Amino acid sequence: MNKPNPILAPTSHTRATLLPLLFAATLAGCVGAASPAPTPPTLAPQEAFFEALASHCGKAYEGAMVSDQAADADMRGRPMVMHVRECSDTRIAVPFHVGNADGSWDRSRTWLVTRTDTGLRLKHDHRHEDGTADAVTFYGGDTAAPGTAQAQEFPVDGESIAMFRANDLTASVTNVWRVEVDPAGTADGRYAYQLQREGRLFRVEFDLTRPVPAPPAPWGHE
Repeated sequence: MNKPNPILAPTSHTRATLLPLLFAATLAGCVGAASPAPTPPTLAPQEAFFEALASHCGKAYEGAMVSDQAADADMRGRPMVMHVRECSDTRIAVPFHVGNADGSWDRSRTWLVTRTDTGLRLKHDHRHEDGTADAVTFYGGDTAAPGTAQAQEFPVDGESIAMFRANDLTASVTNVWRVEVDPAGTADGRYAYQLQREGRLFRVEFDLTRPVPAPPAPWGHE
């Protein structure tokens, strides 16, 4: 009859040592098998875009026109400032200030980005220096596609088309506006506003990495 190998056969001392180790290994395995923490849901592109714009609330940035069409020659080289001035859960107001050759400023324009039931809306609030509304104001459009977290496009809406036609601005009835924005803190962050239609391109860009002092209120919003 074979005798147990004294090297392989567990002794009472060995069993006493192994049991706590086996328990610890089993416990570690249970802990390692635990379900990972749930991943936060990813925002829809339009929601992420709205939050990216809102992350700049209260800040102003310098920019410049980067398109080069002859129709905008009078704006070439002029100083420009955009200011994310008003923010709520449903609307963000962004005044667009353009410097004049005499050192004064044109503060007539404000971009309005609003949440709707189906997406986002861009409107242009145009005022005269006395605060009264321009004859052509609150034109724009709604998003027709999800876009991305950094860029949204706004094809002209029916209300705006009617306004353009009533004011002999028929070239504008195919306008598509585009707004691009990076969240605050993005390296090389940029904000861009663009108007495009066949044969027409206007685009301005702003450096989001270097805030500047906030400008005065736009006309009509003092």
